[in-house]
Amino acid sequence: MINSKRNKQTRRAKTKPKPHQLDGAKLAILANRFGGICSKMGNTLLRTGRSGVLNRAKDFSCCIVTRDCELLHAEESLPIHVLSGPDLMAKSMHEFHPELKRGDVFLHNSPYHGNSHPADHTLLMPVIDKKGVHHFTLLAKAHQADIGNSIPTTYHGTARDVYEEGALIFPAVQVIENYQINEDIVRMCRMRIRVPDQWYGDFLALVGAAFIGEREVLALGEEIGWDTLHAFTEQWFDYSERRMIAAIKNMPHGTGVAKSTHDAIPGTPPEGITITSKVTVDTKKATIEVDLRDNPDQLECGLNVSEACTRTSTMIGIYNSVDPSVPKNAGSFRRVKLHLKEGGVVGVPRHPISCSASTTNLADSVQNATQRALAAIGDPLGMGEIGCFCPPSTSVVSGTDPRTGKPYVNQLFLGHTAGAAVAYQDAWLTMLHAGNGGMCFIDSVELDEVYTPIVVKTRRLIPDSEGAGRFRGAPGIEVELGPIDCRMEACFVADGNINVPQGARGGGDAARSDQFRRKTNGKLERLNQCSQVWIENGETMVSIASGGGGYGDPKKRDPERVRHDVEEGLVTPRRAREVYGVAVTTAKKIDLKKTKELRRRRRS
Repeated sequence: MINSKRNKQTRRAKTKPKPHQLDGAKLAILANRFGGICSKMGNTLLRTGRSGVLNRAKDFSCCIVTRDCELLHAEESLPIHVLSGPDLMAKSMHEFHPELKRGDVFLHNSPYHGNSHPADHTLLMPVIDKKGVHHFTLLAKAHQADIGNSIPTTYHGTARDVYEEGALIFPAVQVIENYQINEDIVRMCRMRIRVPDQWYGDFLALVGAAFIGEREVLALGEEIGWDTLHAFTEQWFDYSERRMIAAIKNMPHGTGVAKSTHDAIPGTPPEGITITSKVTVDTKKATIEVDLRDNPDQLECGLNVSEACTRTSTMIGIYNSVDPSVPKNAGSFRRVKLHLKEGGVVGVPRHPISCSASTTNLADSVQNATQRALAAIGDPLGMGEIGCFCPPSTSVVSGTDPRTGKPYVNQLFLGHTAGAAVAYQDAWLTMLHAGNGGMCFIDSVELDEVYTPIVVKTRRLIPDSEGAGRFRGAPGIEVELGPIDCRMEACFVADGNINVPQGARGGGDAARSDQFRRKTNGKLERLNQCSQVWIENGETMVSIASGGGGYGDPKKRDPERVRHDVEEGLVTPRRAREVYGVAVTTAKKIDLKKTKELRRRRRS
C-alpha cells in the first residue's frame, strides 16, 4: 500500500512537462552510473564486513528500486537476493511507514513481508531530496553468520515454525532516524546473536553501504536533474521490455513440464518433496508464463520457500535461457507471468511457518524444474539441474576458539561446484548453488584456517562425477575438514543423496552427494543429510557435494573436449569410451578409428 501523500508527490511530478526522449548513449551512460552506485555499495560491504560470509564469501547484494517500488539496477548481486524481493520489501516499507523522511533507514528480514529469508538482513534507505520528495530506495542485503536461531545455524531445516526457528524478525523496522542509529534495536540484536561484535561489524558495513549509496544518488540527482532520472527509468524499462520481447520471439514456442525432487528430511514426506514447474513460451504474445500451483502445501519444516524466493528462483530459471544482454529489471519482467500457490511450500507460505532455508534447497528445486521445463520445449532452451545445496563443506560451524577463548560462528564456503550444462557450453565450475549464480567467492583454505580453528585436509574434484552430455555438468567435489585443539559444532541441510541432479535433453545425471564423519580410528560414519553434529578433536567431516547435470547426448560431445577432460583428470579413459564414445590413448591422444567405431555402434 502506498500512502496518499506519496501519490500526490508522484502526481505532481507527472504534471510537469515531459522531458525529452533520451538517446541510446544517454540511456547507457545513466544505466552504468546507477550500476556504479550499486558497485560502490557492494565494495563497501566487501571491504568493511566483519564476518567471513561477507569479506571472504561475498554473500551480499545491493540494488536500487524506483519510487514506485520497481527494480532498477542490481550490479554484481546474487540473483536469489534481488530479482524479486526488493520490490516487495519497498512496498512493505511504504505500508508500515507512510511518512518517509530524509535519513530514515529500515531493517528488514521478514520472509512474510518480501524478504528472502531471516538470515538476509536488509537495510532499506529512501533517497529523499532537500524538498522532502522521495525518488528512489536503496537496498543493502547481507547474509549473516548468526541471527539468534535456536540452534547455531542460519539454515534451520527442521524448524516446525518461526518460533522453533528462533530468529529475530524485523518487518521493515526503523533502525535509523535522521542518520542516527536506534541503539534499542542494536541492544536487542546483541543480546540475541551469539557473536554480537561480529554481527555489529556487519551491521555497520550495511549502514555504510546505504549511506554511500544515498550520497551518490543525491549527487546524481543534483547533477542530472530528478526529472531526467525519472524519465530515464521509464525509458530504460521500455527499452528492457523491447529487448525481452525480441529475445522471446527468437525462442521455440511451446509448453514444457518438469519436476525436481528434494530428498526427505525430518518434517517432509518420506519420499521427499517434488516440485513441478509448467512453463509456456508464447512467441506470438512474447510472454513466458510459469505455473507453480501444482505443488504441496506448506510443511512443518524450514524448507518452505518465501514469496520473494519463489518468484526469484523461477525468474533465474527463465533468464538462464534468455539472451544474457537483456537487462534484468522491472521492464523485462513485464513479459513474465507467474502463478503462485497461497500457502504453498513454494509460492506464498504464511506466518508462522518457517522459511529458514528459503534461499537454497527447495528454491533450487524451483529453478531446476523451471529450466528443465524450458529444455523440454526445445533446444537451445534450459539447462541440466544445478547441484544440490547445502553440503557439509558449506556448513555453519561454531564453537569456542581455543586460541582466544571466545565463541565463533561462521558459514564456510569451502567447496561446492554444482554447475549445470547448457545447450552451448559446459558448466560453470564454481556455481555454488542455483540461486547464487556463481557470484559468491569460494573460501581460501588458508584464510579459513587462520580465522577459524579448523584444518582442511582435502579439497579435490571427483573424477567421473559430472553429468555427461554434449556439454557436461561440473564434476563433484570432496572436502575434508575438522577442528584443531577443540570440538566443533556443524549444521548443514544437504540434498542429492537420493535424488541426484538430472540432465536435460538426453544429458546424464550427476553423481550423488554424501556426508561422513571420519572417526579418530580412520573409519567413516555416514551422517544424516540434515545434521546438527559435534565433530570432536581429531575427527573430520567428509563432504561429497554433487556437480551438475549434462545437456544433450554425450555421444555427440566434441571428442577434443572429451580428450581434454581426460587430460585434466576429470574423466577417466574408461568413462570417455563407455559414456562419450571416445577412445583416448595412454598418450592422451584421440584414437580416431576406434572413436568412429564406438560412435557408429551407438547409432546402429
